[in-house]
Amino acid sequence: MSDTAGRLQLALERGTFSLDVDIAFPAHGITALFGPSGSGKTTVLRCVAGLERASGQVLVGGHQWQDASGRAFLAPWQRPVGYVFQEASLFPHLDVRGNLRYAQKRAHAGRTPIALDTVIELLGIGHLLDRSTQDLSGGERQRVAIARALATQPELLLLDEPLASLDPARRREVLPWLEHLRDGLRIPMLYVTHAIDEAARLADTLVLMDQGRVLAQGPLASMLARGDLPLAADDDAGAVLHATVVERDSRWHLVRVAFDGGSLWLRDDGLALGTPVRVRVLARDISLALEAPGGGVSIQNMLICAVQRIDAASHPSQVHVQLACGASALLARITARAADALELVPGCAVWAQVKSAALVR
Repeated sequence: MSDTAGRLQLALERGTFSLDVDIAFPAHGITALFGPSGSGKTTVLRCVAGLERASGQVLVGGHQWQDASGRAFLAPWQRPVGYVFQEASLFPHLDVRGNLRYAQKRAHAGRTPIALDTVIELLGIGHLLDRSTQDLSGGERQRVAIARALATQPELLLLDEPLASLDPARRREVLPWLEHLRDGLRIPMLYVTHAIDEAARLADTLVLMDQGRVLAQGPLASMLARGDLPLAADDDAGAVLHATVVERDSRWHLVRVAFDGGSLWLRDDGLALGTPVRVRVLARDISLALEAPGGGVSIQNMLICAVQRIDAASHPSQVHVQLACGASALLARITARAADALELVPGCAVWAQVKSAALVR
């Protein structure tokens, strides 16, 4: 399969709602469809699965599931997709093993098989195989539902807000298993969510939707660092850095994580040296200076950056400053008065003082 797994060009008119999207997604990893309720995210998934019919084309893995003329249209049962809904719809009369075996019998032919043992291990459900589905917690049910979807040997996995029905504790329980799945299987996934923390933790590609349209799409890190998108208006707006744990300071219980553009000291959560991590830096936690700060400050993390662009924030007192730090991107939210006093313009060098940063987990 090429680097691009699929292309979706869909148009739909239904009452007062209209959908008009053009989405490309990569051959592996998670593409998150992000936006408010009613923005068309679930409709896109249903059109890809063939559960709803829209005009346009659906091209996945070099195969045309639907063409623009409308003459070619694969029925839902012919499309090699696994679909995971908000509520885990497991068969109550079968145990976990029985649910997985049922899915295996309906596996899509002609696919490079996904080893079910690998899926069971990645999702941590081996000890649940002989349990009744009615005796599972919400988090366990959702992990089994994902495993059952993968047991059909899909070419594409569709996940429609799979954590939305879970309480915070069960949500925290499932998130690490989704990370294992993303990193352990080379299968593209379309993941619907309206929770930015989920997207920041799981997604490789972000598609921002609103009112049935795609506002922007691209790699997660660059999308989150853009001050011109509605994402930046959120109080928790900020960038994600892809980093590696490179040093430990046992005395102060800190670790240093390095990325293309610098490094940051963070709280030591016990991760081994060499572990790849994602680091979230919120826009409100960055201050800017034109010169390297001297001693006598509590801020330990300082990065040399270049101003990329400056955008007005949702309140006229503030602006968003997009920063390039090596090949990495950061977003700072400062007052418009401070930006004027510093005479910030695209291209000028600044020191970004990072007051707080955290591993995304």
